[in-house]
Amino acid sequence: MSFNDQLQRLQQFLDADDLHDEALDYMAACGYLTALSVSPEDVAEDEWLAELFAETPNYADDQQKTDIVSTLRELKIRLARELASDEDMELPCELSLGDEPDYSDLRSWCIGFMEGVFLREEAWFNNDEELVSELLLPVMVGSGLFADQPEFIEIEEDQDMVEDMMEHIPGVLTQLFLLFHAPEEKPKPALVSPRK
Repeated sequence: MSFNDQLQRLQQFLDADDLHDEALDYMAACGYLTALSVSPEDVAEDEWLAELFAETPNYADDQQKTDIVSTLRELKIRLARELASDEDMELPCELSLGDEPDYSDLRSWCIGFMEGVFLREEAWFNNDEELVSELLLPVMVGSGLFADQPEFIEIEEDQDMVEDMMEHIPGVLTQLFLLFHAPEEKPKPALVSPRK
C-alpha cells in the first residue's frame, strides 16, 4: 500500500464521528505532528498519541491499531524530513481562512499545531520568548484560540493582514525549525583583519 493510500485511510479514521470529541481530526493532526517535529524538546510517542486521541480509540482490531499508529509515526518522520530540507514546507491545505474561518482546514491545522506547542510550551519559549512569539503569531492568529485577547482582536479586524500572515506560515515553520535545530554556528571571523 502506498503512503498516500495510508494517509487516506488515516484521514477517514481521524475524521470519523466515533472518536472522542477532543480528539484531533486529520488536518489538526497534521499541524500537531508538524509542531512536534519543530519542537525544541522531544515528546515521547505514548504521550503525543494519548494527547492526539484524548482517549484510546475503539480500533476494529489490533491490525487497525498497528496501521494507524505506524502511519502517524511515518507522517511525523516525513514532516521532520521536509522541515529539515532547504524548501519551505507545503501545508496539506490552502493558506487561507476563507469566508468561514471556523470551518477552514487551515484553522484546524493551526489549532493542531498550537496543541503541539502546548505540550512543551516552556521549552518553546525558554530561550528567546520574543522571537518565538513573533514567529508563532501567524499560527496563533490562524488558530483562533486567542481571538478574545485585545492585540488579536485588532489583528482580526484587518482581513488583508490576516490573509498575508497565513501565507507566511510555511516560511515561519522553516525559521522555527532552524532556530531550534540548526547546529550552533562557529563565531564568524571579523570581516576586516586589524592591521598590525
